Amino acid sequence: MSRGVRGATTCTANDEKQMIRTTKVLVEEMIDKNSIDPTDVSHVFISVTKDLTATFPAKALREIPGWTYVPVMCMAEIDVDNSLPACIRIMMVVNTDKPQHEIKHIFHNEAIKLRPDLIKGELR
Repeated sequence: MSRGVRGATTCTANDEKQMIRTTKVLVEEMIDKNSIDPTDVSHVFISVTKDLTATFPAKALREIPGWTYVPVMCMAEIDVDNSLPACIRIMMVVNTDKPQHEIKHIFHNEAIKLRPDLIKGELR
């Protein structure tokens, strides 16, 4: 069965190294908390807000061993008034036997505001 694993983080600057670093830290925690093997990943969508233009955050996944063949696509997040700036959002689709309530969604930095009911994958 396929499940979506959600993650999000923010950056403090439109800087290539920071975008890659924060994305990699986020994805590594998503992998760890959900015991994800790259061969079980169908695809990964990454969206960024319009103020993050320094690089494609998908580059971060290429730094993780075993993730070479995982399809990853970056796109622009819709520009909603008063939305969270400098935000990178991830939707990873994985094949897993876990029920939906056992999936750990990960939010870092200011992105914890996106889902106040979920903090680093734990229900409040």
